[in-house]
Amino acid sequence: MPHIHIVLFEPEIPQNTGNVARTCAATGASLHLIRPLGFTIDDKKLKRAGLDYWDKLDITYYDGLDDFFARNEGAKIYYFSTKAPRKHTDVTYPDEVYIMFGKESAGLPEELLVQHPDTAVRIPMRDQLRSLNLSNSVAVAVYEILRQQDFAGLKENGNLTRYDWNLSHE
Repeated sequence: MPHIHIVLFEPEIPQNTGNVARTCAATGASLHLIRPLGFTIDDKKLKRAGLDYWDKLDITYYDGLDDFFARNEGAKIYYFSTKAPRKHTDVTYPDEVYIMFGKESAGLPEELLVQHPDTAVRIPMRDQLRSLNLSNSVAVAVYEILRQQDFAGLKENGNLTRYDWNLSHE
């Protein structure tokens, strides 16, 4: 079964991390948080953004990049950055994949990006703007990977609350 690992490098805004946690819960992705964090893990904004999904998360904490790399040796990692040379849609992602995002104020360290030019990718956007919101970027990336995997393991269709879908006209 395919598996996505979302890695946040030194996230600073609790609401973004909470939203990413919710995306992880909804998609079955694992969340990896690399310290230092710009908030405490019991921050009420973090908890509110993640709603009541915290018990449905696979979450791991790391004390810096060295700790992350030591504990995930051999992982196939894609580095998402506005500074990357290729689009995120130009990549065929493996079934077991790590996608790393930088902190809101500065992104990923450029040293890290130049060390991994083949797996540094960007989400296209207009030239005049700095970046998309972190949690939106994570959602775009995750759903591109899931699309490539034909949404394996996810719910096939939605259910209405008061009605039934009448799809016979198709």
